[in-house]
Amino acid sequence: MKVLKITGLIVLTMINLRAYAQELDANLQLRPRYEYRNGYKTPIANGENAASFVSQRSRLNFNFQQEKLKLKLTLQNIRTWGDVATTSTADKNGIAVFEAWGQYEFSPNWTARLGRQVISYDNQRIFGEIDWAQQGQSHDAAVFSFHPKNHQLDLGFALNANAENLLEPKMPYNTNYKSMQYVWYHSSFGKINTSLLALNTGYEFEKAIENLEVDYKQTIGTYLTFKDKKWEGDLGLYGQTGKSTDKKVSAWYAGANLGYTFTDFFKATLGYEFLSGKDQDDASPVIKSFNPVFGTNHAFNGLMDYFYVGNHQNSVGLQDAYLKLNYSVKKWQFNLVPHVFNAPNKVLDASNKKMDSYLGTELDFTSGYTVQKNIAVSAGYSQMFASKTLERIKNVSDASNTNNWVWIMVSFSPRIFTLKQ
Repeated sequence: MKVLKITGLIVLTMINLRAYAQELDANLQLRPRYEYRNGYKTPIANGENAASFVSQRSRLNFNFQQEKLKLKLTLQNIRTWGDVATTSTADKNGIAVFEAWGQYEFSPNWTARLGRQVISYDNQRIFGEIDWAQQGQSHDAAVFSFHPKNHQLDLGFALNANAENLLEPKMPYNTNYKSMQYVWYHSSFGKINTSLLALNTGYEFEKAIENLEVDYKQTIGTYLTFKDKKWEGDLGLYGQTGKSTDKKVSAWYAGANLGYTFTDFFKATLGYEFLSGKDQDDASPVIKSFNPVFGTNHAFNGLMDYFYVGNHQNSVGLQDAYLKLNYSVKKWQFNLVPHVFNAPNKVLDASNKKMDSYLGTELDFTSGYTVQKNIAVSAGYSQMFASKTLERIKNVSDASNTNNWVWIMVSFSPRIFTLKQ
């Protein structure tokens, strides 16, 4: 009932504004997803059983535009089927604000956007929405954009606090960053697109008892894409420097893809990624492991999320060689992606002897079907063939167990109404 009241109030308020509005749009997304997790994120241990559940995202989006003004409000509820009793008087997670921003156009080339918003650039390796996660990812930020033809320059700023404090808190801020500033530049020259990113993130930590400091880490790099008839490719190069928890940072990343479209239905892409890491016997305090920061990491390094999805941070790094095979026909899409993982840095066994660098092979198969304009069904099966080295990194007893993951998802995304003046 509370949700209906909130939604009704928003709709009535915006409808009353339509005398001044050029356009008001409302749309809905309902996205239930079943998952069977048998060794997801880490090899399943002996004696453990697989988990299965259904999660659901429910989103209500409002978009309002009046001359040079744009507003967006997205409300969402994230739940697992059964996490609230059938007779419960309250929801476990309630209603959250995913996006709530206002944008003003100073001129055709200059805009400013303030509020809770998605920040996503390029292939989402450093900045992404993380749309696979039911909750997604959004930031409280101010973004100023200059976008003449074939060019775009964005300046972003964020400052986070845990409350409207009267005095500086004595405990570290408990989110992923305290402050953020970035510059992103993109240009198009014929068949080549170039992006440059300089990101500065400040992380708060307790250097001594009730003595808080903020260390700043910089991520700087470029992303290039090329497309010509049947060939296309991309290259990403990033380095990280600065400090984190009073330790020096020195890390880097390289990734490349080369794809060829054989027919209107079939495409193949060969790719490789290198994320720097640190030898397990390296006693240096320097942080040498690359961190993708705000990237959509589920889209990289295998769908079973063994690497960089809430794990594998400050570790031995990763080499990922893969082949993407895509086939599309009418309303169907099929994808098969084998990954071969290796550790670029030294992994030690229980007796401190160097282990083989091979971590394992993962096979990801996904398919999708468009039922109609606003309904899509997708599904996937993944299996990880883990090595003894991966077993050591993940600290499990037997990586030879069958590790697989199955999912199926239905997405309903109807437009509720559009009002134009």
